[in-house]
Amino acid sequence: MKLLLKILFVIFIVWMCVGAFLINTEHEKAEIVMGLGVFYLSFIFMPIFIYYRYRDGKYKKYILTDEKLMAAFKNRDKN
Repeated sequence: MKLLLKILFVIFIVWMCVGAFLINTEHEKAEIVMGLGVFYLSFIFMPIFIYYRYRDGKYKKYILTDEKLMAAFKNRDKN
């Protein structure tokens, strides 16, 4: 999965570089290429990336709970 994400990211970077080149040369299809690049990022790359990052419950350490908030307030009061 990590290799797939790297390949997809490289494809995105190359795609956007080609789109930027086409915009600089004022090609008639430049805006379509850039739009498809954004579409690719939004609906293909990002969902796969989000799934990869949070598939094993790694997100749980970032969720604020009452216990974590109380611990943060206690640590703040000590200082």
